[in-house]
Amino acid sequence: MSDDSSYLFYQSRNPRPFLDYGEGIYLFDEAGNRYIDGSSGAMVSNIGHSNPRVLAKIKAQMDKATFGYRLHFRTHPSEDLAAKTVAMTPDGLDRVFFVSGGSEAVESAVKLARQFALTQGQDARHKVISRFPSYHGCTFGALDLTGYDPLREPFAPMMEGMPKVAAPATYLDRDNLSEEARGIKYADLLRDKILAEGPETVLAFIMEPVGGASTGALVAPDSYYGRIREICDEFGVLLIYDEVMTGAGRTGKFLAAEHWGITPDIVAMSKGFGAGYAPLGAIVAGARLVEPVLDAGGFLHGFTYAGNPLACSAGLAVLEEMDDQGMIENAARMGEVLMVQLRALMDRYPFIGDVRGKGLLTAFEFVSDRETMEPLPPELDAHARLVELAYERGLIIYSRRTRGGMTGDHFLIAPPLIITEQQIDELMVILRDALDAFAQDAGLPVEAAK
Repeated sequence: MSDDSSYLFYQSRNPRPFLDYGEGIYLFDEAGNRYIDGSSGAMVSNIGHSNPRVLAKIKAQMDKATFGYRLHFRTHPSEDLAAKTVAMTPDGLDRVFFVSGGSEAVESAVKLARQFALTQGQDARHKVISRFPSYHGCTFGALDLTGYDPLREPFAPMMEGMPKVAAPATYLDRDNLSEEARGIKYADLLRDKILAEGPETVLAFIMEPVGGASTGALVAPDSYYGRIREICDEFGVLLIYDEVMTGAGRTGKFLAAEHWGITPDIVAMSKGFGAGYAPLGAIVAGARLVEPVLDAGGFLHGFTYAGNPLACSAGLAVLEEMDDQGMIENAARMGEVLMVQLRALMDRYPFIGDVRGKGLLTAFEFVSDRETMEPLPPELDAHARLVELAYERGLIIYSRRTRGGMTGDHFLIAPPLIITEQQIDELMVILRDALDAFAQDAGLPVEAAK
């Protein structure tokens, strides 16, 4: 087969070189070019690439058994990973169900919520409120919860259309409210929506505690999180945290929920949970939800690879390595270093309108005008162009359209949790060079260094 042909297809025709190997925060193609993995792939490779201790533990499990169906055998890797996961999550989250990815985790969380409601005689509860913009996955159930028009609209006639409330994008607000008041204002949109839909019909509210691909590391005001918990409790609505991207240490805590002292009813995790070493995800919930479902005949759900011993051995090794190497604490420290450097970009590039995030989940957003926060013209295709310019220079970053997927441009900088201050400096040199090239191509101003 020639270099420019392939039998594979994915989202688009965007040729890339063949990957050779990874090491730490770096990836190398077959031509010997090196890339800084500035987005951990798709915010997956939390512990870096080719960790030898993790690989050794996976190999040890491979030598024993690669598959044992959960209806036929218990396995030590799945039991041990479940225990480790519970030990690392807030009190009250003590039951684990394994899956292979983020979309599966979200759908599992929703199906557990629905089956719990049925055990309580609340058959009318079926609506899951989510936010716009948001991203919760690409399977039909998860996509119906997603607020990102380009991905959802082609399939909208095939879905019920779950209700949405506005994401707390307070950086766009031009009012006289404090951040605390804005947080309450956005949270109360949920209360209004529950009342409008009929509280007896609302099953759950699902949210990303720190925004992912659709909102670019959006962090709500602190007041938002507690108020959301209060509203859910008021109406008996289950609170689901989609921590597929934020979980497993990404924000400087094992779960982002810990930053605000919130215990969700159900947590969905994936991505960094297996850190790219195996397809792996999980939902974590409390016994108060799970036990009634099991008593009523069992959880009517499952995947062939749920609890796969090879995947679970990888996940257990990943979490142990996070602990042993202090990676979550490093994410908190290096996140502060990275945030300082990203915010400094605003002095040089007037078209950067906002920098945000928590830990090593950070982002910056392009605008035409910082006063109005008007996006750049869509025809500039800025979100794709900067990614290409950075890639050509040996830096991988991740971008999406910010304002519901149709306009706006944000860029996620989310390197592996093992990154050092020196490597952040190296990343920033390449990023600034790519920004200079983009500004020149787009005819946008650049301020002289002070």
